[in-house]
Amino acid sequence: MSGYSSFAYVYDQLITGVDYEKIGAYFDACIARAGGQKGILLDLGCGTGSLSMVMDRLGYDVIGVDGSYDMLGEAMEKKAETGQDILYLAQDMTELDLYGTIDAAVSSLDSLNHLVTYEDFDRAIGRTALFMAPGGVLVFDVNTPYKHREVLGNNTFVYDKEEAYCVWQNSTEGDLTQMDLDLFVRQEDGNYTRMEDSFSERAYSHEEIVDSLTRHGLELVGVFDAWTFDPPRPDSERLVYLAKMVHSVQSRPKP
Repeated sequence: MSGYSSFAYVYDQLITGVDYEKIGAYFDACIARAGGQKGILLDLGCGTGSLSMVMDRLGYDVIGVDGSYDMLGEAMEKKAETGQDILYLAQDMTELDLYGTIDAAVSSLDSLNHLVTYEDFDRAIGRTALFMAPGGVLVFDVNTPYKHREVLGNNTFVYDKEEAYCVWQNSTEGDLTQMDLDLFVRQEDGNYTRMEDSFSERAYSHEEIVDSLTRHGLELVGVFDAWTFDPPRPDSERLVYLAKMVHSVQSRPKP
């Protein structure tokens, strides 16, 4: 994932409407629904670690992976405060390299959409599958083409919080949305520091996602309108994919 350097410092302040407890409980239910177990869990694109902390409290042994050192810095500060035993690794999800196998993997808040080529998306799925034990479960959410077209579009959003002010401008062409952020972060003396950040998202079709899962030995268990077990609607903005490792297509690393 590119970008998220300046944004990392105010991410938790701006993204206040996200209920990580609800997402964690939902992912836990998805893993159980697919017959998974509470073993080693990979949080792919873990960001500032909010979901990793929830999954740890739910009884998983969590490994959080993110390509942003700044995001992981925030996650490590939270870990120091809570004392939770979470392993954080600074890795690009397309070059994932773990020490052994995992029993489950989750990816939340459209992290996989930030892989802006299908080759990278497919490689991230493949690298995750490579380290997944037989019967392991993968669950992730993605922003839909509908959301990119009808909601994100060429729109501007403003977030006005106590400690930060953000102007978020989107530019959408086809399935690719460029996101440019102007951030004004309040300092201890009351003055504001201006920062800039930018990143992109690509919307992937259902067919592209299922093709990638199948190619890497994962069987689709279900696809749902987030955060429910209802089927997708034409106007679903976010979908959750649930898949299970049914066979190996590559040699596996030793634990």
